[in-house]
Amino acid sequence: MASNFLRLRKPYYVESTINCSSSSDQKLVNLSFGINETRNQTKKRQAKEHHGRISCLDSCCWVTGYLCTTWWLLLFLYHCCLPFTVGHEVPELMPAARLKREGLKGIHPVVLVPGIVTGGLELWEGKPCADGLFRKRLWGGGGFTQLLKRPLCWLEHLSLHNETGLDPPGIRVRPVPGLFGADYSAPGYFVWDVLVKNLAKIGYEGKNLHMAAYDWRLSFQNTEVQMAIFNVSVPCPVLIGIVVDYDTQVRDRALSKLKSKIELMYRTNGNKKVVVVPHSMGVAYFLHFLKWVETPPPMGGGGGSGWCAEHIRAIMNIGPSFLGVPKAVSNILSAEGKDVAYFRAMAPGVLDSGTLGLRALEHVMRVSRTWDSVVSLMPKGGETIWGNMDWSPEDEHVCDFSKKRYFRLSSSDNNVNNSNAKQVFRVKDPVKYGRIISFGKAASVLHSSQLPTAVLKEILHMSASRNFNSSCGEAWTEYDEMSRESIRKTGAADKAYTATTLFDLLRFVAPKMMNRAEAHFSHGIADNLEDPKYNNYKYWSNPLEM
Repeated sequence: MASNFLRLRKPYYVESTINCSSSSDQKLVNLSFGINETRNQTKKRQAKEHHGRISCLDSCCWVTGYLCTTWWLLLFLYHCCLPFTVGHEVPELMPAARLKREGLKGIHPVVLVPGIVTGGLELWEGKPCADGLFRKRLWGGGGFTQLLKRPLCWLEHLSLHNETGLDPPGIRVRPVPGLFGADYSAPGYFVWDVLVKNLAKIGYEGKNLHMAAYDWRLSFQNTEVQMAIFNVSVPCPVLIGIVVDYDTQVRDRALSKLKSKIELMYRTNGNKKVVVVPHSMGVAYFLHFLKWVETPPPMGGGGGSGWCAEHIRAIMNIGPSFLGVPKAVSNILSAEGKDVAYFRAMAPGVLDSGTLGLRALEHVMRVSRTWDSVVSLMPKGGETIWGNMDWSPEDEHVCDFSKKRYFRLSSSDNNVNNSNAKQVFRVKDPVKYGRIISFGKAASVLHSSQLPTAVLKEILHMSASRNFNSSCGEAWTEYDEMSRESIRKTGAADKAYTATTLFDLLRFVAPKMMNRAEAHFSHGIADNLEDPKYNNYKYWSNPLEM
C-alpha cells in the first residue's frame, strides 16, 4: 500500500525513503516530513505573492480605519471628561460666579468682534454639488464635516472670485449671525462660548450682548460697500468658475449694521456707552470701523467726528494684530503655518502627496489666496518696526536663555570685567529676526554682505512684459507660468527678505492677490498724517497711518 502511494510522489521522496530504511514506519515518517516541507514552501511563496498584491487602496482603508477609531476614542474620552471640565459644566468654578458673589453686575453693553477664521459661514446659494446645504454651515461648528464628504465642492464654495475678491457667480456664503456664529470654531474647540457663559452669569443677555458677525474672508471695506463688476473672465477656472456679464454685487453692509447695533444698544440700555471686545484680526477690523463710522459718505458711515466718543466707553483687545504677524507671510507664500510645518516634519509628503491624490497644500493655497483679509495680517511698518537684514528690535532683548547656546568670554575679557560680579555670555550664531523669510539656514545667520542681493524689481518688470500662457498646472503662481530662472533668482538658497522687500516677493508669487489686496490695505508708516491721501480707506486698519 505504501509503495503504491509513493509512486504518486516526486522521485526524490521515494529515493530518500528507500535509502533511509526498508521499514514501513520509517517510510511514513520521511513521507510526512517531505509533504510538510513542500506545504511550507508553498505557503511562503503564496504569502509573498499576496503581500506583493497589496494595493494602495488596502493601505488607504487601513489608514481610514485607524483614523476613525482614533476619532471615536477621542470623542468618547471628551464626553467622559466633559462634566469635570472647569468652566464648562461646573458653574460654581466659573470666574464670573466668584465675581457675582462679590456683587459685580453688568453695566455697559458689550459687543464682541471675532477674528479671522473664528466666525461661522453658512451657504445661501450654491452649485449643484452643494445640494442639501442651504443655510448649513460650511465653516465653524460642524461645517468641517463637509470637507470629508465633498472636499472639492466645499473648497469651491469657500473661495472668492480671483479677480474681484467678492462672490463667484452662483455662490453666496454669508456669516452666521448672533452669538451662535462664533461660540465654537469646531466641536469641542470653543472660541467665545466660555466668555459668553461667564458674561451671562453677571447679567448679560441678548439685549446687552452682541456678536458682530462679518465675512472675515473679505477686505474690510468690501464687507460694506457695493461693487460693480464688468465682464471678468478667468482663463483657467479651478474651484471658482467663469464670470461673464456679472453686474453689481451688494455685500452684507456689515459696518452699517454694526453702527446701527451700537446705537441701538446705547439707547435701549439707558444711554450707557458700549464696551467693545475685538479679537485677533477683529482688532484691525474694528480699527477700520472707528475711522469709517466718522467719515462722511459715500466712503464712510457719516456718524460725525464725535460718534465714537458718544457711543463707545472702552475697547479691550484680545490678541491684537495691530502690526501684523510674520506667519501670515508663510501662509501666503506656501500655505504653511507653524502647525502645518510641524505636521509635515512628522509626515513629510503626505499633505502634498500626488500618489494619494491629496495635494492639500495646493488646494489650501488656491482658496486662501482669494481671501483678501489675509493680507491685512501682513507685517506693518517695514524695516523701521521689524528690522533689516542685520538688525531687529529683538537683538538687545534675548531673555530666553534656556533655548539658546551661550559661551563664556575669553579669559582676557574676564580680566577686563573682573570687577563685575555678573557672568557675561555670548550668543552663538544669533538669528537675524529682521529677515522675515530666509531660504536656507545660512541666509538667516550670515551677514548681509555675504548674501546675494535680490533682483525682484527686474523680475517683476520682465514678468509684466511677458505674455503669459495660462496653465491649470501652475497652482503655485495663480496660473501664471514661472521660468526656472525666475524661481532660482527669487527662492534659491542664501536669500532673505525683510518686512519691506517681502512685498516684492509676494507680488511676484501671488500677483492677482496682491493687486486686489493692496487696493484695500497699506503696511507703511505715515510721514505726515495731515496728508489727504490718508483719508482713503486703505489706510484705516493700519495704526501707523490713521
